[in-house]
Amino acid sequence: MQYRYSSQEKAVQLIKSNQRVFVHGSAATPTFLLSALAERKEELRNVEIVSISTFGPMPLTEPGCEKSFFINTFFVSHNVRETVNSSHGDYVPVFLSEIGQLFKRKILPLDVAIVHVSEPDTHGFCSLGVSVDIAKAAVDSAKTVIAQVNPRMPRTHGDGHIHFSKFDAAVYADQALHEINYKAKVSEHEKQIGTFIADLIEDRSTLQLGVGGIPDAVLSCLKNHKNLGVHTEMFSDGIIDLIESGSISNAYKKKHPGKVLTSFAAGTKKLYDFIDDNPLFTFQEAEYVNDSMVIRKNPNMVSINSCLEIDLTGQVCADSIGSFQYSGVGGQMDFMRGASLSTGGKPILALRSTTKIGESKIVPFLKPGAGVVTTRAHVHYVVTEFGVAYLYGKNLRQRAETLMAIAHPNHQESLDQAIFERFGRKLF
Repeated sequence: MQYRYSSQEKAVQLIKSNQRVFVHGSAATPTFLLSALAERKEELRNVEIVSISTFGPMPLTEPGCEKSFFINTFFVSHNVRETVNSSHGDYVPVFLSEIGQLFKRKILPLDVAIVHVSEPDTHGFCSLGVSVDIAKAAVDSAKTVIAQVNPRMPRTHGDGHIHFSKFDAAVYADQALHEINYKAKVSEHEKQIGTFIADLIEDRSTLQLGVGGIPDAVLSCLKNHKNLGVHTEMFSDGIIDLIESGSISNAYKKKHPGKVLTSFAAGTKKLYDFIDDNPLFTFQEAEYVNDSMVIRKNPNMVSINSCLEIDLTGQVCADSIGSFQYSGVGGQMDFMRGASLSTGGKPILALRSTTKIGESKIVPFLKPGAGVVTTRAHVHYVVTEFGVAYLYGKNLRQRAETLMAIAHPNHQESLDQAIFERFGRKLF
């Protein structure tokens, strides 16, 4: 079968002013096509760009693009953070599990979807590869689909297969995928947090892992565990060793037993090679993977997520620093709720006790303008490098005292004073 490819310049000519354009995210960010689109900044106006996190450079935010492209993101990554917090961008707070419905129900109708896919197989099907998440819904919903076809994109099993005939334009680009190495960023504090969390995880548990050094630190502490499963919105390189050692068998999951269920992956080339055409992994839409009713069906579901700060009653801010939009809601609430409803499940919130400049992340009150991503009614376990706090069933004062006990020692006295000022003298 012959496949017709066009130049990147011709492909992006399909995009017009005043349109809404979806951009494939994470390791699948189609930087090759985005660079060509940025070259049209003088002729385009008011093109709205929607995406989750994107990796690598973001040419659409460079000087001179302000009138051409408006970044309206569902998750703020570092390459768009400055723009999103300016008049040239904004942020849509929404659960990852619900973003696809914004496209399908035409709440945010898409004119164009730009995706990054594998080469077509013998039947003409390409794979969305490392990032099915909301990209499948975008392809199904957009009026026009432009594909960056890459022989280095892994072909993944699951629901991410798109026939080549679906593309209105396809550009061939043999380029390395975006990589991130979370293992290299694991600190001693995160290793201690990982040790505490590993002690909470029982054999036969099913794991959801958020993004960053803490999840990889947890995985490194699970080498002696048996028959673990994985049902997660994303994963990175840390999963490989546990699969190869046999600690992860997926044998006791209720949903997709024997397989790792996910919606996207982000890591190094080693990871991308590992998942390529590997039937152990099934990549599905985030709408399904992050559905709390699906998640809860796995017994002993363990959800591990992080945050920016938590107040003394357990309110969690995970997406902003005050009113400055830093990241996004993502799938934290999807999995925190799903794990809490699971038989034997454990929703775990993990964070370093202080920021890089030594400020406490456990605070009397969240910063003005901070967003509450996870409510205090949803929080069960909180873990820092100083220990584990179990909040479920505790009243406000008990929560405050339990959280103070795992705060950095340098801040415990001021937190104790804040507890006294809020709740008065302890009578019992």
